[in-house]
Amino acid sequence: MSKYLTAAFYQFVELPDYAELKAPLLAFCEAQQVKGLILLASEGINSTLAGPPEGVHAVLAYLRKDPRLAQLQHKEAWADTPPFYRMKVRLKREIVTLGVPGISPTRMAGTYVKPADWNALISDPDVVVVDTRNDYEVGVGTFVGALDPHIKSFAKLPAWVAQSAELNPATGKKPKVAMFCTGGIRCEKSTALMRAQGYDEVYHLEGGILKYLETVAPEDSLWQGECFVFDERVSVGHGLVVGSHGLCRACRQPLVQADLASPLFEAGVSCHQCHDSTSQTQKNSARERQRQWELAKARQQTHIGARLPLPVAHEN
Repeated sequence: MSKYLTAAFYQFVELPDYAELKAPLLAFCEAQQVKGLILLASEGINSTLAGPPEGVHAVLAYLRKDPRLAQLQHKEAWADTPPFYRMKVRLKREIVTLGVPGISPTRMAGTYVKPADWNALISDPDVVVVDTRNDYEVGVGTFVGALDPHIKSFAKLPAWVAQSAELNPATGKKPKVAMFCTGGIRCEKSTALMRAQGYDEVYHLEGGILKYLETVAPEDSLWQGECFVFDERVSVGHGLVVGSHGLCRACRQPLVQADLASPLFEAGVSCHQCHDSTSQTQKNSARERQRQWELAKARQQTHIGARLPLPVAHEN
């Protein structure tokens, strides 16, 4: 049985004293031999942690002792090797960066729609369906008929919303809007943005794409392709089965099998998307890091210089 438990979680909740939570929380995680990343902000908490099961559960229990986090929900996964090598607690302005002051998902988020009801909503011709994820994620897979904002980061979404012809029709009447993301955190914030801008009928997929793929049968699905995930699986399909995509360890972009055959691809060093953006010195440094990682792997040792998977909940 796998011995490392991973827990991913987030919650939008008002934490005006978030800075004071950092030191005791870090100390408790370290005492439990739990590693990973916790983001704290006045708007809530966002994290992915891993470690011995009893340690991870102890941290979750510690967090839920705070009445504000008593209803904190998490997702679990197992790993044979440690997913993270360090424990960090960081203070942030936002737990997922949108960059628009005054947006409060705790008070303004849109209406949750369960995966079983999502198909009916996005099949309505009067509903504008928006994929709130980054362009490389959309390229791996998306829902039929969804708009792709072609953004490089979530913080670019507000500018796209402001100029979108579909969201700002010539009639001036604001449409119904359905938004989705990987696990839910970005859609909660993006629907709050829409409501703040006067969109009254705004919906988002409860549990995100991952919950949809987990619970909706392939024959009933309106999902096309795979779903990019921020961990070592890279992508998943229906039933959350590991997908076919690889990952460039240099730029963290997903790769299809044909990309791996490109002469510009070198494991741990570059791919066709980032080859021209790094110097020879940077490539040589990456080659040495890759060599050390391969040596450590052959010796069944941990190489802390290896590039770690991004925290699942940290979807910026």
